[in-house]
Amino acid sequence: MSGTRVLVAGASIAGPALAHWLRRRGAEVTVVERAPELRPGGQAVDARGVAKEVIRRMGLDAAVRAACTETAGAHTVDADGNVLETFRVDDDGGDGFISEIEILRGDLSRVLYDDTRDSVEYLFGDRITELTQDAGGVDVGFASGDRRRFDLVIGADGLHSALRALVFGPHERFLHHLGHVLAFYSVPNEFGLDRWLLEYQETGRSALLRPIQDATRAMAMFYFAAADFDIDYRDIAAQKILLRERMAGLGWLTPGILAHLDDTPDFYLDQVAQVVMERWSNGRVGLLGDAAFSSSPMSGQGTGLALIGAYVLAGELAAAGWDPEIGFARYEARMRSIVEANQEIGRLNARSREIPGPDAEPSPDFAGEWFGELIERAINGIELPDYAGVPDLPIASSAKP
Repeated sequence: MSGTRVLVAGASIAGPALAHWLRRRGAEVTVVERAPELRPGGQAVDARGVAKEVIRRMGLDAAVRAACTETAGAHTVDADGNVLETFRVDDDGGDGFISEIEILRGDLSRVLYDDTRDSVEYLFGDRITELTQDAGGVDVGFASGDRRRFDLVIGADGLHSALRALVFGPHERFLHHLGHVLAFYSVPNEFGLDRWLLEYQETGRSALLRPIQDATRAMAMFYFAAADFDIDYRDIAAQKILLRERMAGLGWLTPGILAHLDDTPDFYLDQVAQVVMERWSNGRVGLLGDAAFSSSPMSGQGTGLALIGAYVLAGELAAAGWDPEIGFARYEARMRSIVEANQEIGRLNARSREIPGPDAEPSPDFAGEWFGELIERAINGIELPDYAGVPDLPIASSAKP
């Protein structure tokens, strides 16, 4: 055991994935999460290319696949429900528009938590309020009043990372709005939805219904263009008002979907945004996942980047003997290219959904060979080191397929 004490902020996907690898590398890990418990549901997330190999190396392939949505593919439809275009789950070797590993964010979070809860300390309903670092460690104060000292602190607390704001500066410095807003929530499956995702698009906005494992319910999603976004991401009432305003008059099944807006248990709305930073570390504090390099839902790769980043970050820190300067630098060097490829895809997809206008850039030509090369770099553009010279300890796991 290294005895290195690491605090991870955030218990969604990036945090528990990092906890898994830190524990296997011999660290003592604490994960703090401001929510009182794991948050269920959420949008469907995907694992493609190298991210699938990371899941395999975690020993969680069976557990993850058992929790997948089992979506067969996607149809784009017209206002009457007639199919215009079809994408199948086995397109591009399972790494296409609909990935063979597609799972609700909350379900993947549960798999990762069950895998680590017996060997990692989880602090729910608490958060970091102050942090002071020196050459030997980091002193952390929590909202609960607790105070502790750690060797390293990692922020894996998402797009609006409180740790990033505390250590690196205000959100406005790093958050780049891509001109769209995304909302999703679960609804009763009264629409005859089977194993196929359905999407209806009008200029600047769209509505989607997607299947989940519980066939009695479905996940609804809405996109709409918004040049700016100034609603508090925690003000649910204001967000629902905005969604109703922007979806007014949208055809297809939209009125029936909106009818469940006030009785859904898991409403979420936020800007489609990226996090762009020159560095993902400051002394003994580092960032991972959306907190460091959100590529936005428009890339379809945020979860993949979090899983790959967790593997690389823990491996590089352990290989550097837990020296933060060396470990963080090597982590950034390995991850930059794949992150930048995914962020470019996110920007291009956002641009393709823009409302046409005299000042709008032309829509990208996704049929070009250059785009296929960009996709390849985004899903397979990193070679996973084996980290043969660092510990790989068994961890107690409650995850079951």
